Amino acid sequence: MKKFLVKLLSYTITFIIGGLIYMGLEMLWRGYTHWTMGIVAGIATILIGLINEILPKDTPLLVQAPICSLIITELEYISGEILNVYLGLNIWDYSQMPLNVDGQVCLPASLLWMVVGLIAVVIDDFVRAQFDIDGNNVDQ
Repeated sequence: MKKFLVKLLSYTITFIIGGLIYMGLEMLWRGYTHWTMGIVAGIATILIGLINEILPKDTPLLVQAPICSLIITELEYISGEILNVYLGLNIWDYSQMPLNVDGQVCLPASLLWMVVGLIAVVIDDFVRAQFDIDGNNVDQ
């Protein structure tokens, strides 16, 4: 039970840190953000952290970066279809960008997500280290 609670706390902290950092980056880049971006980024950070559950810990960052991009791009497409198209919030619009899909994702942003995704890798690794998620110090 303790191991479950520690993981839950670490995922919560990862979610919050990832969401806040992304919202801060978006504020610096675009000058504004939307609260839903914190949620989407928090989910992305957790999903990227799950790479540690599948791939070996010593997987090179050059291998992890495109995986991060795929995770973020897919999540961005799904959330864009819900938030922008279905709900009409118009939070972002890539329709003027090259190689876009329904204005919700585009190749230039997907390339940028490789860099942002590596920030998520660092966040997850840091939180895992603080909670010894991958170690043996947490009781089952």
